[in-house]
Amino acid sequence: MRFLKESVILVEPLVKKIKRIAWGITGSGDQMIETYSVLVDIKEKTGVDTMVFLSKEGETIMKWYHLWDKIQDDFPNFKVDAGPNSPFIAGPLQMGHYDFLLIAPATANTVAKIVYGIADTLVTNTVSQTAKGKTPIFILPVDQKRGTIKTAAPSGRAFELTMREVDVTNSEKLAQMENIIILKNPYEIYDIFGLEGSPETIKEKIRKHSEKKKKKSGK
Repeated sequence: MRFLKESVILVEPLVKKIKRIAWGITGSGDQMIETYSVLVDIKEKTGVDTMVFLSKEGETIMKWYHLWDKIQDDFPNFKVDAGPNSPFIAGPLQMGHYDFLLIAPATANTVAKIVYGIADTLVTNTVSQTAKGKTPIFILPVDQKRGTIKTAAPSGRAFELTMREVDVTNSEKLAQMENIIILKNPYEIYDIFGLEGSPETIKEKIRKHSEKKKKKSGK
């Protein structure tokens, strides 16, 4: 969970009606709850068909944040990494079966691999192959701003992280790559759809999720 202070910077919405998207999840806990809540909210508002695929570390994070069962209910079209090209996602993305590819949140490791052309995971291979076609790619790197950020553990406990220069530099390089648009925060996903999204609404969803989690744990 990220505590944001900056204002939302608008992303240009896609001109066509968005019917079908592919959402890749990596092993980042930072901004995961916000991103998840935004995608659920967008699905409820638009009915967009969302195919979700996870890296192996993404599966670990979803379990760690108590979202593993929930994501399979919220997004039935759900796939897990079985290899760089399995399940076969890159082909349909190249051919325009999906309106866009979203990788959010993206770890520093995933960003570095994309920047240096390493395509040895389902997420990185999907990005590298999709970039060869015309399907737009939106990526939300977690390490974008130099300095210290505030985030939260699955328990809700707040703590600080200091960004590494190499990771921020790689995010800057990623922004210069062809067919890739960088998102500054999860709320910019609303902008792709031409929707208005309220951080306060998402915070309320996160609060309710935390309360349910506490009840299940008996705390």
